[in-house]
Order: sequence, then C-alpha cells, then structure tokens
Amino acid sequence: MRNLITITTDFGVRDHFVGAMKGVILAINPDANLLDISHDVASFSVVDGAFTIAQAYAYFPPDTVHMVVVDPGVGGERRPILVQAGRHFFVGPDNGVFSFIYEREERITVRHITAAHYFLQPVSRTFHGRDIFSPIAAWLTKGIEASKFGEPISDYQRIVSLNPTIESEKRARGMVLKADKFGNLITNFSIALFPQFVQPQPPVFRLDIRGQQLTRLRQTFGEGAPGEVFAIVGSSGYLELVCNNAAASQALNAGSGDDIVLTFG
Repeated sequence: MRNLITITTDFGVRDHFVGAMKGVILAINPDANLLDISHDVASFSVVDGAFTIAQAYAYFPPDTVHMVVVDPGVGGERRPILVQAGRHFFVGPDNGVFSFIYEREERITVRHITAAHYFLQPVSRTFHGRDIFSPIAAWLTKGIEASKFGEPISDYQRIVSLNPTIESEKRARGMVLKADKFGNLITNFSIALFPQFVQPQPPVFRLDIRGQQLTRLRQTFGEGAPGEVFAIVGSSGYLELVCNNAAASQALNAGSGDDIVLTFG
C-alpha cells in the first residue's frame, strides 16, 4: 500500500502552513511517511513549482503521492486535481504546476477532485493545501482508489512557455525557469533539444539576457574566473547561467520568467 507523501510548496518554513498540512495528513493516516522536497519555491511562481517537482519525483518509489501547493489562484476558478502519471500520483491545483509531468509521462489520467466528503470541513477559501490537497493525499495512502475522488478531465492547464521557441536553425527564444539558492539561472534550453552543448567541440553561441551577452561555456563552476558569468550544462539537463562563487542572478539582475535568446554562430 502506498504510504509516502512528498510535499512541495512556496510557503516557506516561518509560518504554520506546512505544519498544519502535515497534521491533517497524520490525523487521517498516522502511518503516512512525509518528506519535504522544498518549501522555498519562489512565491506565486507556478513555473518554479513545476520545475521543482519535475526534477525530484522520478527518484521516488512507485505509488508515491506528490502534493504540490503553489497556488496563487486559490479560491478562484482553478480546479483541484489528482494526476496519475506513470508510477506516481500528484495532488494540487490545476494551474499548470504539473506541466513538465504531462510532457514526460506517456500514461496520464487527470481527475477533477469533486468528492467533497473527503475534504476537511469547512473548506477555507485561502488554504486548500490544508483543507483539500492534504486530505486527498492522505486518503490516497489509506488505499482509496483515485476514481473515488472525481471524474477524468482532458482540458487541464499547461504552461505554454516551458519549451523554447525555435525561430530558425541558428536562433531560439527561451526563458529562465528558476533562480536557485546559489543564484544560478536555469534556462529552458534543454540538452535534449540542444545536444551540441555536450559534444566534444562546443558550439559558437551567444546568449542575450537583460541587455547583456554571454559567449562562454564551461564544464565546471571552478573553471570560471572569479566574478565571471558563463554558461554550464547543469545536473538537471538544462543550460544554466552561473558565476564562480557568486550569484549570476545578481550579476545579471535576472530571475525566473526573464526572456533569453540563444544564437549560434
């Protein structure tokens, strides 16, 4: 029986929010195993949340329940959903936060959660993480079948800008997905789309961001000169803009959502 729940939010750890959600889960299933992926997702950033869960979920055992609460539209028209994708379950808002999951997994079922008798009552308009998502995740670990929570839907939301726009053979327009704790800027230029960045002879290229240009690719952080901003292929499989022992986000005055243009030659 599935009993592992991961939790990803933009709540931070200063307030009571994460603790309250864990309390709800354990009240329903005291045997649940709870694991935090991150509570430092950039506030209100669905893109950051989507990237964060996408980089972690595949390393967990089959039947893990992943609860993701990055929910700036809480209480509005967006729907609560339950996603079955590959070997995993995902619970959260229908705002595109599972967009990477939809792209990567072949077998996907998305359900609109409507079974209100599983919710914590009364349901707050501002804290569905506690009152809807936590109970659903907990009941999943108690063996309740996914079909009991709602009917499948096909019009679930996706983030349209996850992949770069290929304008020509020599030019692509992308974006910064995330600025991590070190100030590294993770772009959406994936090595799957641009394998030339891992070839023995790296390409001649230019990256334009916030009025600045970068033309150097390094293999490791330490190869760069102190204070130098350069590109590197990160462990997540995306091109990153980094700085040796400093924050590229500060050096470039850039962050999540900023446009970036890649030109070859």
